[in-house]
Amino acid sequence: MRRDRLCLASPAGRSGCRLLGRLEPEDGRGCDGDRAALERPFQNTGGSRSLRRMIRTSSLARRLAAHLAGQAITLFARAIAAPRADWRGIVPEPRQRVYFANHVSNGDMPMIWTVLPPALRRQTRPVAAADYWLTSPLRAFAGRDVFRAVLIDRRPDTRTEDPMAVIVAALDEGSSLILFPEGARNMTQEPLLPFKSGLYNLGKARPAVDLVPTWVANLNAIMPKGEVIPLPLICTVTFGSPIHVAPDESREVFLSRARDALIALAPGREPRA
Repeated sequence: MRRDRLCLASPAGRSGCRLLGRLEPEDGRGCDGDRAALERPFQNTGGSRSLRRMIRTSSLARRLAAHLAGQAITLFARAIAAPRADWRGIVPEPRQRVYFANHVSNGDMPMIWTVLPPALRRQTRPVAAADYWLTSPLRAFAGRDVFRAVLIDRRPDTRTEDPMAVIVAALDEGSSLILFPEGARNMTQEPLLPFKSGLYNLGKARPAVDLVPTWVANLNAIMPKGEVIPLPLICTVTFGSPIHVAPDESREVFLSRARDALIALAPGREPRA
């Protein structure tokens, strides 16, 4: 499936391009229906060829801008935090995974994304809140085009799609994911907030996919709340051994096990055998 087509129109409720992080519809037809409707007035004037050329040029320019922005983000992250990966429980190989991580800062996701090798980074998409990433054109460009985020609507009263269906669809397309099971930033003194049920539901829906605990350390110490200048500390992203939902495992038991697997990677904890 091509993923570089530019969707110009997709009315809500149609089987057109999704608004939340996908560029093509589920039936694989791309945006041809919408583009055909736009081109129809130009068919007898020779204008459709120019319109197609304009669409291709715009799409290429946007992809190039996204690539350059991604490179700039990784350079900036390495400059302020010198992030390093500790592949404690897995090796960085091209295998589909869900990296589930602790969440203390808006920089958590870019740090995980930065330490992944380029081949893995290209196939890994963060699961993120549409109500955060679509609040401005710049944020929307970063979320949709640079990070290629799987954007979900957290507002039950207004959303038109099931968030879990959107996430599972991204897995079925072959993407790996970055997921924060706490559901919000942890501003408490506890190591983790209680996990939401999404990680369990995802593991049940696609039991063959590795669920990899991923601990981001020192990021809140590098940029404490209220500080402008980062402190000279190294951010470490530790990847643990993958886990899976057992066939008859309850949600409570699994989430407790996943939480323990993640906390075990925190600094000061004994590495697991």
